Amino acid sequence: MNERIRVPEIRVIDEEGNQLGLMTPRDAMQIAQERELDLVEIAPNAKPPVCKIIDYGKYRYEQQKRDKAQRKTQHQQQLKEVRLHPRTDTHDLDFKKRHAREWLEEGNKVKFSVFFKGREMAHKDIGRDLLEGIIQDMTDVAKVDQAVRMDGRNMHMTLAPDKKK
Repeated sequence: MNERIRVPEIRVIDEEGNQLGLMTPRDAMQIAQERELDLVEIAPNAKPPVCKIIDYGKYRYEQQKRDKAQRKTQHQQQLKEVRLHPRTDTHDLDFKKRHAREWLEEGNKVKFSVFFKGREMAHKDIGRDLLEGIIQDMTDVAKVDQAVRMDGRNMHMTLAPDKKK
């Protein structure tokens, strides 16, 4: 910016976007001072570097406003959890799958957990079948992020939204 530009020749653009051509930084700085504006290096890696005559305060404000708007439009992905038991009723399971589908369509990951109590540990295959059935029902909106795995008395799997659909 201004006197900090240390190259022999620069391409200069004025505040309306018109090219003023190639010149030395000193000449460009003189034009900027006559217009009571700043000389800002826009593309330092170009050959020759591109500088623009603008109001730097206004430029920074616009850039911050643009960055803030861009951050606002970004969706922060969350991990939602659905808790199940091997004996979860079909109506309850459908209800929980419907919620999980909505979360996946919003772009969130969904973790399905099956909790085993007491003698249910002898029938881990029921929990695995439950989770495999959920995977089959959700293939149109999700892909498996973490496969079915056993962790103590709990069985987990994570589904992520399928971007291509």
